[in-house]
Amino acid sequence: MKKTLLVVGFIGLALASCGGNSDSAKETTQSTSAEPSTTVSAQTTGPVLPGEKLVAKNDCIGCHNKTQKVIGPAYVDIADKYASNDENIDILSESVINGSKGKWGDLPMTPHPNVSKADAKQMVTWILSLKK
Repeated sequence: MKKTLLVVGFIGLALASCGGNSDSAKETTQSTSAEPSTTVSAQTTGPVLPGEKLVAKNDCIGCHNKTQKVIGPAYVDIADKYASNDENIDILSESVINGSKGKWGDLPMTPHPNVSKADAKQMVTWILSLKK
């Protein structure tokens, strides 16, 4: 039964990351928040930063990975494209919250209106800290 719940949780996570805003998708995402945290932490060395924790608890892993392109770009590729400065952090935080299209091709990034500006900035700051 536990394996079935994980599969259902992952499907809910994928649906939520693709713009699904139903309550059941949110509940599933919340109930599996420990799983993404483990996944992201396993890819990193050193302490887990606040922005990394926020990335792990949101639906980011449905489309992004730290080192490899999934649906959206890898976090390290985002870090390579954008300098870590206040202007880029603001721009990318708005993209997290409002969605975007055209920065990485034709496939749009879904909006995440439930992410606060402060949380989005922490997430983006962590992503940009991954510059090679």
